Amino acid sequence: MVERTLVIDRLKLSYDGLFNTSELYSVISSFFFERGWDWYEKMNQEQVTPEGKQIHIILEPWKNISDYYKITASIKIHLTDIKDVEVEHDKQILNVSQGSVKITFDGFVVSDRANNWNEKPFYWFLSIILEKYFFKNHYDKAASWIESDVEDLHHQIKSYLNTFKYMYGR
Repeated sequence: MVERTLVIDRLKLSYDGLFNTSELYSVISSFFFERGWDWYEKMNQEQVTPEGKQIHIILEPWKNISDYYKITASIKIHLTDIKDVEVEHDKQILNVSQGSVKITFDGFVVSDRANNWNEKPFYWFLSIILEKYFFKNHYDKAASWIESDVEDLHHQIKSYLNTFKYMYGR
């Protein structure tokens, strides 16, 4: 049975202010591209309301780190009350978005990613013993890898948003 162990539980990031929606998405996608992750969008919804746009995106990137282990993340992005505004910077007018950003990160280590060790009860029992006693350092390496990558992404997004606030903030 494929086991999915939660390593990072709801690491959150909140921001209110100016930002560029496409650049924010680009920061996230380039992060995973540069580090060799595969990913897909589980959900991408946009709803227009009188208060502004409401955008909900769920990304699920993953990386196969061995034949047995895979690390995955779940990134939930909620952009609320998004309005397009014009900001003057260095005598140029820029079109940016203003609103609220809430991002939640979860990180998982998936063992037996190919589901090879569940064909017979003995294999399942053997996989538990091997995982617990002999390959513990492999699991620890995978857990530290997902922690490091998710925290790096969290820091990159936070830096991008704070730089945007500093450069164009009101």
